Amino acid sequence: MYTGIVAGVAPVSSIKQGDGVLKITIDLGGFDEGIVIGASVSLDGVCMTVVGINGSRISFDAIEETLRRTTLGNLSEGDLVNVERSLKVGDELGGHILSGHVMDKARIVEKLERGEGFDLRIESPSGAIPYILEKGFIAVDGMSLTVGEVTDSSFSLHIIPETIRSTTIGGKGEGDMVNIEIDSRTQAVVDTIRRMEVEG
Repeated sequence: MYTGIVAGVAPVSSIKQGDGVLKITIDLGGFDEGIVIGASVSLDGVCMTVVGINGSRISFDAIEETLRRTTLGNLSEGDLVNVERSLKVGDELGGHILSGHVMDKARIVEKLERGEGFDLRIESPSGAIPYILEKGFIAVDGMSLTVGEVTDSSFSLHIIPETIRSTTIGGKGEGDMVNIEIDSRTQAVVDTIRRMEVEG
């Protein structure tokens, strides 16, 4: 489990095609303390399992389903990814509970500078539309964010300077793809209401 409070960014050291998997190695220097084989790490919001450790260079295997649903298959050596280690009992919950199970990718359709921050408008993935609610939570590339204005096909985000400083979002622009995870509690409430409406 994760909180959506990104610890920082880390570079992709290498990408190699394996037998049915894409092996992605990240230099987690500064974020690798106590890491072991089998540990879970969020990379751009995607829950990944540690399969190899070589100093601070940590390797992960991405299967075809992960590559299809997320942006990890588009990474290149030198790219930066958002990193969050898994939640431990007693940790402060500053964002909202995330599983790292990305629902889909979405395209940034507009970026507007707002002083030291900026606003983004992102195309809503079709399967996520019922769950994207104004003032609700959403995770974008692993960042816990509050949804702004919602239309039939898109939603807005207001990005503050601290988020720009500590994540990869500042380098994203119109046309770029991001990973989307919907708050599980929102999904449960919306699905319950929709089921009650059908049964009623």
